[in-house]
Amino acid sequence: MNYIGFNHQVVDAKDAVISALDHGFLYGMGLFETFRTYKGEPFLLQRHIGRLAEGCRQLGIPFTEDTFRLRGWIQHVMGKNELQEAYIRYTVTAGEDILGLPAGEYSHPNHLLYIKELPRLPGTLYHEGKGLQLLNLPRNTPEGPVRFKSLHYMNNILAKRELAGYASAAYGAEGLMLTRQGEIAEGIVSNVFFIKNNILYTPDVATGILPGITREMVLELAHAAGLQTEEGMYRWEQLTEADEIFLTNSVQEIVPVTALWRVNDRQTVSDGCCGRLTALLLEAYRERTGLPE
Repeated sequence: MNYIGFNHQVVDAKDAVISALDHGFLYGMGLFETFRTYKGEPFLLQRHIGRLAEGCRQLGIPFTEDTFRLRGWIQHVMGKNELQEAYIRYTVTAGEDILGLPAGEYSHPNHLLYIKELPRLPGTLYHEGKGLQLLNLPRNTPEGPVRFKSLHYMNNILAKRELAGYASAAYGAEGLMLTRQGEIAEGIVSNVFFIKNNILYTPDVATGILPGITREMVLELAHAAGLQTEEGMYRWEQLTEADEIFLTNSVQEIVPVTALWRVNDRQTVSDGCCGRLTALLLEAYRERTGLPE
């Protein structure tokens, strides 16, 4: 990543700096979105920007939705970094303000575009899947009525550190956090779904999870396919009895879970390979993106 987008310009990475008085740095007052391109175009950009705009509104950070301008800025940064496809993180910080907690709204936000090469995923991932490790660390409660994709990421980092201590980490497992009440919440960087008796289940946003953009799309695709869906409060034991489990995020799409880990004990899921309905949803998702099978 040689170049970064900074306040609608493109600058050398070393020159993309913010003030020590930026409230994104001082108090974590900032939001971000991560997404990827397909054939050079950012996927579901309007949905990502819509979520970002609503979060900024609630935090008192001025933000104007302009996907046309943003798309052009993304293409410019991609071009400078010589990328045909990209992983994109768009961050908006509150900007410089007083040292202390302001009662009013912000007025000078900073906008940053971090763009890098898409991660190279193993070709077997979507057939052989990955493991899901139950973590001891609970998911923290959201900052507001609904979890923001905010700059407060300590909970996720601590979860990643815990995951690194398990045998499953060597096999690329994702970590699963429960709520303090013991309900399934979400992965460190993913939303969680499971299927039992042809019904698709996913934790309700009332658990404090991030309402993921890919999560939303998968629910829509499931409805379109005639699959019954349910959002609710679920326990680890229900995962252990599931026919299929999968994870979603905007970069990895839909990833089957083929093993459940509790401490260092392993349980196989769906015979160790991608389940039928998971494959159906992945195919529908790929059709939506225009990515060939």
